[in-house]
Amino acid sequence: MKFILDNWSLILVCLTSGLLLAWPAIRGAAGGSLTPGAAVQLINREKAVVIDVCEAGEYAAGHVSGARHIPLSQLANQLPGVVKNKDVPVIFVCQSGMRSGSAARIAKGLGYSKPLSLGGGLSSWRAASLPVEKG
Repeated sequence: MKFILDNWSLILVCLTSGLLLAWPAIRGAAGGSLTPGAAVQLINREKAVVIDVCEAGEYAAGHVSGARHIPLSQLANQLPGVVKNKDVPVIFVCQSGMRSGSAARIAKGLGYSKPLSLGGGLSSWRAASLPVEKG
């Protein structure tokens, strides 16, 4: 007990650093964040549907090949009409990965069992030298 009282600040630093190291794993599990390679595997193996939640101008400038466009503001209304099977993996993509995380949470609320966000967004997709369409 004396050790804990004498070294409480060191113990606090250890606990804090442990939580900070574990945070990406915890967030990834909760948010369903994917790497570009894992996204390609889901698309090829499980016929995952890719939904781009960018605005129209961003989508026209470049998007994942084969992605369907639904702006984030219209996602709750349009997603059930675009992806009818709620058990198929749905991969959400935006420019940086921020809006796609929100989209995955919205889809989860709509009853989709496998909503996922592409970590790093279209930027990480391009960095992995994967195909991008324009228009």
